[in-house]
Amino acid sequence: MKATNIGKVLGAFGLLLLLSSPFTLFFTSGSPVATAVKAGAGLLLLGAYLATNFKQFGQFASSRSSFFFTTTVLTGLVVLGGLVAVNYIAHKKNKRWDLTKEKIYTLAPQTTATLRAMPDKVRAIGFIPPTHTYYGLLDELFQRYHAEAPEKFEYSFKDPRRHPDLAAKYQLKEGQTTVVLVRGEGESASHTTLNTLSEQELTNALIKLATVGLQKVYFVTGHGEWPLEKSQASPTDPGASLSELTQQLKQEGYSPELLHLVGRTEVPMDASLVIIAGARTPFAKPEVEVLQKYLASGGRMLYFADAGLEDGLDALLAEYGVQVDDGIAADSQFNSGNPYVILSLFYGEHEIGKPLRARGLNVEIPTPRSLSALRGNLAPGVKVEPVVLTSQYGWVETKPEENAMPSDGEKTGQLTLVVAATRDSLQAENKRFDQARLVVMGDSELLLDPNWGHEPNRNLVMNALGWASNQVQKITIRPPDREVSTLELDEAAMDGIRFVSTDLLPLSLLGMGLAIWLSRRNK
Repeated sequence: MKATNIGKVLGAFGLLLLLSSPFTLFFTSGSPVATAVKAGAGLLLLGAYLATNFKQFGQFASSRSSFFFTTTVLTGLVVLGGLVAVNYIAHKKNKRWDLTKEKIYTLAPQTTATLRAMPDKVRAIGFIPPTHTYYGLLDELFQRYHAEAPEKFEYSFKDPRRHPDLAAKYQLKEGQTTVVLVRGEGESASHTTLNTLSEQELTNALIKLATVGLQKVYFVTGHGEWPLEKSQASPTDPGASLSELTQQLKQEGYSPELLHLVGRTEVPMDASLVIIAGARTPFAKPEVEVLQKYLASGGRMLYFADAGLEDGLDALLAEYGVQVDDGIAADSQFNSGNPYVILSLFYGEHEIGKPLRARGLNVEIPTPRSLSALRGNLAPGVKVEPVVLTSQYGWVETKPEENAMPSDGEKTGQLTLVVAATRDSLQAENKRFDQARLVVMGDSELLLDPNWGHEPNRNLVMNALGWASNQVQKITIRPPDREVSTLELDEAAMDGIRFVSTDLLPLSLLGMGLAIWLSRRNK
């Protein structure tokens, strides 16, 4: 190749480098050094072009080539200007798309609803140094919260070593990294501290700040019900406890406590909700009467049935239009490989299940009991609605140990697995609430620690709690337990990646194309 042709190729590269150097400074790396290097290299390459093609300038100016060269340069400038404009607009609009499979950069519905419902502005203070591994992740999480509700959520970072006064104010230990959420100003300000830095924990902390008083939830005990603590679980079945559920309750502003009904004449007056889960022995008649009295006065209760267990509460449930069928509910098509472990995405019109239906989430219920709606001998004003059902391929298996196929005389079709009942209690004596609310679920094993991680089940149960306690804002989809695989990059590494991907690589490809065109044109 002649020196003049080599000079033209070098000149083309030089022109690209020189014209794109402002783009490097303002849009890609932002580095003055990189900009200066590009501009200097561009000038040197243009100098090489001038030195090798000096004699041809007169001929070039009078030839048709000058016209094509000029139009090419102008076209390049227009394209470059268009790219600059597009990047500027994109920077100002700051539109983002979450293309990750698990939507790890999208806030959950519960988070967005909680932020919008906050009565006061909340300030998040991240006591974490900039060099900490999770500083970038926490900063990005705070940005999403602030972008969702800028008038309700502000944030800042403080290095506890440089702000010992704040560390002492919030009683932080030396070297402790944490987040403090502060609501309000001055002496009336309230705050809470969290150590695990995730959306789920941050949203739950906001809920606790916004909640006025704790909702007392009583778990009935004394009949072999599931224990609340892991330490109380059977050594042969260490997962048979409700410790994960109770932890979730505390995070969402509930206060779980045990309740013995023996010797009582009524449920405590501070009860927002009563839960019966996994009772293995029958309730005594006085205990049943206490529960009947509680519901008749506008009480709220969640009841979980279990396969093969009879607890003597059939009459109480019948008053509210619910019968627990004998046998085990099964589904021949919508299951997890076992017809007795039902997968359901079939929901009624009740508000408990609406968020799950909208997201197409399927609950997984192991060995549930089927529920039937009764029409006669109900308490006055009772209304019953289905919440979760099986598919049309469901049936009630009365002999599960013998076969897993529908037999003559067994109930078949779409079965009800979860129901919600209400009863007007405006005129009740010693009224607690204006309306009694009862949710009946055909299985209690979905509450156990090993099963609590299934997010649709967790949302179903917590939505039932929110509905029963008349907290509409808690009927939602909560932040999931996400396994996030991330690579931590500092600012310098990000600048380098941005420079290579949006600047150096595109220019190299453009320059190579231009060089090939020039070399072919000069043959």
